[in-house]
Amino acid sequence: MLATVGAMLTIGATAHAAGVLDGKATARLHLVQVEGSELNEEGPVSGVLTGTARGELHLGAIFIASFTIHTRSGSITGRGTAIPHGTGRYQSFAGSFTTTGGSGRYAHISGRPGLYGVLDRRTDSVVIQTTGRLTY
Repeated sequence: MLATVGAMLTIGATAHAAGVLDGKATARLHLVQVEGSELNEEGPVSGVLTGTARGELHLGAIFIASFTIHTRSGSITGRGTAIPHGTGRYQSFAGSFTTTGGSGRYAHISGRPGLYGVLDRRTDSVVIQTTGRLTY
């Protein structure tokens, strides 16, 4: 009896990490609203995830972002930090993000993929690419 309960607990624990997102996703975000050094952005996501993203990007010596990606299978929320490079119209950045929650298929998502992108200082639009592995 105890062996059966132990086996059931093991199966239940591995069922949550049954899915893997491994690869690149690209978000092409446009400005919705500006509040000081905070940009509110939204736009489509393509690649290993498809859907829409909405995020807040705080500009400074370190870029700090919070975001939600909505897909047909559920949503993913997270927070990221990146170091900006350059001072011209196009400013690249590199860092990582951590998932903080999810819903639907992604209710138990976790991971810390890389985060890369380019901010257009003239239009305040941003292209963000994530690479790495998330488990759910």
